[in-house]
Amino acid sequence: MASSQSSLNQPKFTAGDLEQQTAQLDLETEEFDYSKRSQWLRAAVLGANDGLVSTASLMMGVGAVKQDIKVMILTGFAGLVAGACSMAIGEFVSVYSQLDIELAQIRREKMKRENGAVAVIAALDDEKDEKDGLPNPLQAAAASALAFSVGAMVPLLAASFIKDYKVRLWAVVAAVSLALAVFGWLGAVLGKAPTVKSAARVLIGGWLAMAVTFGLTKLIGSSGL
Repeated sequence: MASSQSSLNQPKFTAGDLEQQTAQLDLETEEFDYSKRSQWLRAAVLGANDGLVSTASLMMGVGAVKQDIKVMILTGFAGLVAGACSMAIGEFVSVYSQLDIELAQIRREKMKRENGAVAVIAALDDEKDEKDGLPNPLQAAAASALAFSVGAMVPLLAASFIKDYKVRLWAVVAAVSLALAVFGWLGAVLGKAPTVKSAARVLIGGWLAMAVTFGLTKLIGSSGL
């Protein structure tokens, strides 16, 4: 009698409850996958934005004292190559350091559960198996260099086919402004932040970088230093 009463008091699960739990699990999985994807996508957007602003500012600075199109293009190309190499090397070193830390942590956790030489060998084997899911320094370096190069190509392409000095400067500013707005909007979407404020912040920051570089270079160039 008691057993039958306890069985009646037990919660009953219907097909609707099972479907709801399954849908919730799928939603959590999708959100987790989106979070992982958004991290490297957002990093790529930031890298492209860095290449855009730094190269455009460098070209505007040189353009403040040199009106020759070849000088501006060569300066922008040098900035693209130097910046891409710097980003790649910096990202490679950073990710490799993170990889060493995570591998050491995996080894310590494995050895805590067991003792002896057999545990050491097992920990090294597990480390090899889990290494596939850890960050890849070469991939991170290549992605950073590529993202920087994509952003740096915008001012280069905008200035490459315009011989008139003033028109060329305004073309660079216009192309960079449009790209900054797009990158700011995309970064906000990936980070689930307000799009208008983020785009405006990135756009104003890029304008300030170009204006400061142009103004200071113009000032130093006009003083004869």
